[in-house]
Amino acid sequence: MKFSHCEEQRDDRHLDILIDEENGLRIIVSRLGAELISLARVNEAGAWTGFLYRDSDLSVPSQGWANHATVMGYYLHRLKNGRSLYRGREIKGGNHGFLRSKTWRFVGSTIEESGASLKYRIMPEDFSPTEYPLKVSVDLTYKIEMNRVSVLFEFRNNESDLSAHVSFGLHPGFAATSFESFHFQMPRGCYRRHFSPGNYLSGETRDIEFAGGEMPFSKTDLPGSVILELVDVPRREFSFVDPPSGRWVIVDLTDVPYLTLWSDGGPFLCIEPCWGLTDHHEQRAFEDKEGIQIIAAGGELRASFGMTPQLASYD
Repeated sequence: MKFSHCEEQRDDRHLDILIDEENGLRIIVSRLGAELISLARVNEAGAWTGFLYRDSDLSVPSQGWANHATVMGYYLHRLKNGRSLYRGREIKGGNHGFLRSKTWRFVGSTIEESGASLKYRIMPEDFSPTEYPLKVSVDLTYKIEMNRVSVLFEFRNNESDLSAHVSFGLHPGFAATSFESFHFQMPRGCYRRHFSPGNYLSGETRDIEFAGGEMPFSKTDLPGSVILELVDVPRREFSFVDPPSGRWVIVDLTDVPYLTLWSDGGPFLCIEPCWGLTDHHEQRAFEDKEGIQIIAAGGELRASFGMTPQLASYD
């Protein structure tokens, strides 16, 4: 296989472009937020077809969601009133945590015969104690291999005596012709829906034994978020399909505990793998948040998922 990596400065963004030349697969990553801003394939006419909402578009829309695939962490969704207590210390932050607002360190690209990757890093000196008080770093790697893009989080707890608590995920929005046109296929299994009126957990849940197929939720639920715990889902391959455009994405959530589905009614669906949940209305201490991930003192945490974009007309 033949891969290429180049850099581009577009407006105030520093971008990395990684292309699988042989299979016509491309990703573009902005070092601001380490955000994936393009996931694209070459169509039969030889042009790039983007799979993300507003794919490769860095302009600010007049209304609606303005992102492509937000990196969430060291917490995700929301802290109630923008603050929480972590072991008695106040932490503050906006929606989805601080990773999205940081310019990440570019560790480098790796190009091999079987695949290629881009790696980014955030170190403790890149954030303030009020954003997160412990010495925890994270590497984020995007890899192209066998027509698939994988996303790998690698956290390192550099504290010698304290365990660390984090929650994180990715918030990709997949483009559709319209809000009405897309379909979302879910595998069979047991799901637990966590209700979050007003964006915070109420504590109400409902277990769903699902036979597999089109998602068992109305699209009218999506603006309020559908938060799912994958309680017993043996084969965790989910499919986003937009028949008018021929775009189809298989999302492999094999090692993912939670999934959030969201759209504001625009022509996209966010399919968000999550390692953790939003705050409860009755806020808990940060270390007691539902779904929080624990990293032992001096330890590491690795987590990943994969996306395989396809075009119906792509051979």
